[in-house]
Amino acid sequence: MIKIHTHLLSPCNRTNTNRCIDSKIKQAKVVLCSSQQQVEEHSEEEEFQVLTAIRSSYNHIVILDTPKSRLLLLDSTNNVHSIFNKGSKWTGSYWDEFATFPPVVPRGPIAIFGLGGGTAAHLMLELWPSLQLEGWEMDEILIDKARDYLGLTDLEKQNMAGGVLNVHIGDVFSSSVAIPGGYAGIIVDLFADGKVLPQLQEASTWLELNNRLKPNGRFMVNCGAGEDGLSEINDAVSRNEDLSMDGTWEINATIKALCQAFPGQVNWKKMPKSAGENYLALTGPLADMATWSADLPPELSSSVHQWRTC
Repeated sequence: MIKIHTHLLSPCNRTNTNRCIDSKIKQAKVVLCSSQQQVEEHSEEEEFQVLTAIRSSYNHIVILDTPKSRLLLLDSTNNVHSIFNKGSKWTGSYWDEFATFPPVVPRGPIAIFGLGGGTAAHLMLELWPSLQLEGWEMDEILIDKARDYLGLTDLEKQNMAGGVLNVHIGDVFSSSVAIPGGYAGIIVDLFADGKVLPQLQEASTWLELNNRLKPNGRFMVNCGAGEDGLSEINDAVSRNEDLSMDGTWEINATIKALCQAFPGQVNWKKMPKSAGENYLALTGPLADMATWSADLPPELSSSVHQWRTC
């Protein structure tokens, strides 16, 4: 799932649903403005409308509508898990980074584990229209709502270049997710209750998932925002301990698990504060930066130079 925080929101219950939704709207305004880097430009308060609010077996699903965007809020933390912009597909957040993935993987289908509302898939198919994306999501009701309100249905129709998003409902840790020949790449964006799934913090999980990739296939992973560990780093630096900001990945349990599974084959970066401060990981040898950058649109060409090997 997707992790631009609205961490100050409180979960709804049966007695305060209307008040809770009002609170979500106020907090979502802050998140939306931040993610689009438009805080200074908003002289007037943007109107929000609740399109749907429903509880599934997995999530409390709320979709908000604004004149420019729609937001998907999930789980008890009410984090923003997807943004569907009505104009541009660009989000100004880590979702855009997933669109750098196709040039560094072999030809073949790319899976998205944790499809959410399909934010990453929208931009990937716009920039790479011949892609075959295989999106996996546990919550069927969430997918139904994303089809109704977040443009997911359009991606499920094969475009003129042959590209398409095939949506699957199921557990990504099940063996049924494997395909003959393997995936060229797997984007992993799996969260519950605002946290990375605990399975992803175990090296054994990644070794098992690696069997789903074709030779030279890669993972690109949203490893979470890492806010909890930042205070640890600042405290350590103030005590002159042997820990620099370049080593901040070491406090991220998901990246540590990846490094244990694939020694010397894991790269990482941290998104800036304006883009959510998420840690991202990319497996495999670090690609030639000049070639990779040249393959990307201007909006993404410089960001690949931020990758570092663990």
